[in-house]
Amino acid sequence: MPLSLFAHPFSSYSQKVLVALYELRIPFDFRLLTPDDPQTAAEHASLWPLRRMPVLVDGERTVAESTIIIEHLDLHYSGPLRLVPEDPGTALGVRMMDRFFDNYVMAPTQAIVGNALRQEGDRDPYGVERARQQLDRAYAWLDESMDGAEWAAGKEFSLADCAAAPSLFYADWTHPISEEFANVRTYRQRLLVRPSFARAVEEARPYRQLFPLGAPDRD
Repeated sequence: MPLSLFAHPFSSYSQKVLVALYELRIPFDFRLLTPDDPQTAAEHASLWPLRRMPVLVDGERTVAESTIIIEHLDLHYSGPLRLVPEDPGTALGVRMMDRFFDNYVMAPTQAIVGNALRQEGDRDPYGVERARQQLDRAYAWLDESMDGAEWAAGKEFSLADCAAAPSLFYADWTHPISEEFANVRTYRQRLLVRPSFARAVEEARPYRQLFPLGAPDRD
């Protein structure tokens, strides 16, 4: 039975898992979550009542949360490619960078985007400013961390890069990465041409009108 992924192509955390699936070359059934398909939405809700995406169904097992889904794929389907290194010490570095991109790049990005989706009277300028400050701190730290590095957590593409790709993609749309952070900008470009992420970006392209801040034409 093929894997089933409940997700949306424009969702950052869905893209994170899609990159892993494409890297590992794992066949799967894409279950598109959209308001136009209440039946699939109801099935998704029955599997994961918190109704967050993505959710992976592997036989009798339901796996939620993007990092855990990738860990599951890497454990059971990785073959010669490992997205989480077998060495425990090296794996800690990969997991730390995964959390960095989710918590310190994607989270403030989502705060800014989410604020733009609110009604005018419900918006939070103070929260947006704090999120922008956090992104600037994250860019500065990452720029130093990436000095001389090809990938986020070592010489090999990993879980950390699966997290980095959509995080930096949308973060730069939301709060542009300054030219002073050349290492971050170069790394983002390297991710954009990685075949797995390039495919995810193209699959999401028809949905760019959903981005409330206006999707730029440059990517």
